Amino acid sequence: MFFLNNGDGSYSLTSNGYALIAFILFIVLVLIAFIAGNNKKFSPKVLTFCAVAIAIGTVCSLFNPIKLPMGGSVTIFSMLFVAIIGYWYGPVIGILGGAAYGLLQFIIDPYIISIPQVFVDYIFAYGALGMSGFFSNKKYGLIKGYIVGIVGRYFFAVLSGVIFFGAYATDYGLGAFNALVYSLIYNITYIGLEGVITVVLLLIPSVASALNYVKRIAIANIA
Repeated sequence: MFFLNNGDGSYSLTSNGYALIAFILFIVLVLIAFIAGNNKKFSPKVLTFCAVAIAIGTVCSLFNPIKLPMGGSVTIFSMLFVAIIGYWYGPVIGILGGAAYGLLQFIIDPYIISIPQVFVDYIFAYGALGMSGFFSNKKYGLIKGYIVGIVGRYFFAVLSGVIFFGAYATDYGLGAFNALVYSLIYNITYIGLEGVITVVLLLIPSVASALNYVKRIAIANIA
């Protein structure tokens, strides 16, 4: 009903599958709005800011000057716009916002081997970017939170590589290298490179000041 077998060990979404994921995405966004209102009222402001951040991150993810053959790419700061949700509203909303972004990525470009793989690659990996929220009130909180967030995404990307894609290690001439080493090397190439470029950007004083100003607007008058 929701998946079609492609005949090569992978699956694709049916129309019902796309509808289901879109519905789940809607539920997650509504949940974010109610959590922001302390479970008593709907917070349209938080929903709007989260939706805008997710939308900008999604657009940025479409620009990927470096794209790896087995998935993963260096994008134009897409992870920053996901991590910034946690920087605004803390880890709970940040993780939910990251998971919502992951669902949107799944709708745009799904790659399905199994249900556990979908959770690891899309829900857990992108949700981990929301761990930036643990540093939302710290000095240099966005930089610290962003680094922790991408490390979390890297962890799940490596885990996915070992469990679901480890067999490809030998295809790239790694020989004696095991699946773990293959996954560590493969995933650091794109997550690490984008992370370094983004941190350099965040160290520019004018950029940091602008993002802090946006945060003040995002959290103003939030109960």
